[in-house]
Amino acid sequence: MKLYIIAGEASGDLHAADLLKALKERIPVLNTRAWGGDLLKAEGAEIVKHYRDLAFMGFTEVLMNLRTILKNIGFCKKDIIQFRPDAIILVDYPGFNLRIAEFAKKSGIPVYYYISPQVWAWKESRVKKIREVVDKLFVILPFEKEFYKKFNYDVEYVGHPLPDVLNRKRIHFPDRNTFLTNTSLPDKPIIALLPGSRKQEISSMLPIMLSVQSDFPEYQFVVAAAPSLADSFYNEVTGEVKIPVIKGLTYELLIHSHAALVTSGTATLETALLNIPQIVCYKGGTISYLIARALIKIKFISLVNLIMDKEVVKELIQNDLTTQHLKDELSKIVYGSKREQILNDYASLQNKLKTGGAAKNTADLICKDLLQKGIL
Repeated sequence: MKLYIIAGEASGDLHAADLLKALKERIPVLNTRAWGGDLLKAEGAEIVKHYRDLAFMGFTEVLMNLRTILKNIGFCKKDIIQFRPDAIILVDYPGFNLRIAEFAKKSGIPVYYYISPQVWAWKESRVKKIREVVDKLFVILPFEKEFYKKFNYDVEYVGHPLPDVLNRKRIHFPDRNTFLTNTSLPDKPIIALLPGSRKQEISSMLPIMLSVQSDFPEYQFVVAAAPSLADSFYNEVTGEVKIPVIKGLTYELLIHSHAALVTSGTATLETALLNIPQIVCYKGGTISYLIARALIKIKFISLVNLIMDKEVVKELIQNDLTTQHLKDELSKIVYGSKREQILNDYASLQNKLKTGGAAKNTADLICKDLLQKGIL
């Protein structure tokens, strides 16, 4: 069987790789081409384009790179025609993937979408398009099934994949002394900095995160670096500020941290599932932010707060993300009573998420549909 997978970001590569592994257990012979990264490659997929060449964030950044994006879409369509897959699996990355879904549907290729586009935040008009061009949609947030039900669209809630990822990795986490030795870090409490995975957001987020370092002298600030970016890039961003940069050990860093400053995204949920109190940070380009504020309908930007439908962790967004505000809020979770409140809310969050088996549940449902279609 021939399978085509498109995952345009690091988190998509991770969850797509887990799904591919589960599919290989059910379909012994799979020939897979993918847009993704090293994890999909490790599962045997032939990588057409790496996600690091695909990710553009913000409205203005997308417009500036529109020619490249359209060129990639055209190339992807031609590659699909030449490969002639039996099915296509799309993972998040909606601006690109929904165009490919429409093309695939017209070409008679079954389309499975794992991890819904965040249409509940903005662009509800996309629901009609998704319903038309996607054979099966698999959602990972508990409120998404009810959201789609409002549009008479029955989707499959498969649970969130992160608990599986963390449980798998947790058994390999080193103890604190081993971690400090392996990373050459001193024996001081750690505040982890997760500034994102794209150059644009890191250049914007990391300097402001570092601006409060001198206010917490008893702590060491440590950067969780994106594996796909060179060390020299982080050196350019941090400049004269001396700070450890740890690559490829984000979970290990978090588990041994006292608190974290996290750029909004999947990392906010990862940090919560590891029980690390955090402050969620975001600052984008002015034009992109103003457009987003006009369009986005949700109360929060972090997955933690969205799932809980209340402010569990503080969100410092755009003009609110200042050195003084960051200092004040970090003090509350490092020294104050807010720490205990966050940890209690994290326990409730974990109870809300369907625990375990997201990739396996999705693989079972895909195989069932392929059997019904006579493809398997």
